[in-house]
Amino acid sequence: MTAPFWTYVPVSAVVPPVRRPYAAAFRALIALAALTGVVIAAVLGSPARVLSHFTVQSNVLVAAVFAVSARRAWAGRPPVRPRITGAVLLYIAITAVVHHLVLAGAAAPAGWAAVADHLLHTLVPIGVALDWLLLVRPCGLRPLDAALWLVYPAVYVLFVLARGFALPPGTAGRYLYPFLDPLTHGYRVVIAHALVLGLSFYALSLAVTALDWIRPHVRGRQNRISSQGAGGLK
Repeated sequence: MTAPFWTYVPVSAVVPPVRRPYAAAFRALIALAALTGVVIAAVLGSPARVLSHFTVQSNVLVAAVFAVSARRAWAGRPPVRPRITGAVLLYIAITAVVHHLVLAGAAAPAGWAAVADHLLHTLVPIGVALDWLLLVRPCGLRPLDAALWLVYPAVYVLFVLARGFALPPGTAGRYLYPFLDPLTHGYRVVIAHALVLGLSFYALSLAVTALDWIRPHVRGRQNRISSQGAGGLK
């Protein structure tokens, strides 16, 4: 016979929540750094054009997810879903890789633009990677997750091409990235660039899922009543 629903005791009543103030503070700083870089970039340029860049969109995603994650760690609530944190890691890693390896020959900015550049392309990606490696528990991500994460980058490439096609000729920055500019390279070369980048991003995505299986779990403070393994009261 099944016990009445009112006899069940919430898990939080048996096992008190474990707050993680240091993780919360670190994630809050990352969220603040991402938001600061986005605000500086938006103030220095056209907000609509700035927000169209993958760099800015990925940093906005970091700011939102890490603000929620910081709040959850501070309150001792369950963490953000691993597939979400993995996706955020991939997108901000794409931002850093494309900037430092593909766009490395571009003129270096100065002043506040340089501050935003370092925040968005270097400091925030490093912070997100360290958080994932040291503060996020491995969860066994799957290759299917790696494939699903690529939907957003693929849609973004279509957005860049559609945006450039819709803007009138002569518009400054009509195509946001030089390697996706069909006016310079032609559509055949642009499609080839997109395929190469897509395969590279998929390899990076698979690397994230593979690393999730082998990276060590840095354990925090354990519960005094029982372990965190599977069981009746856990």
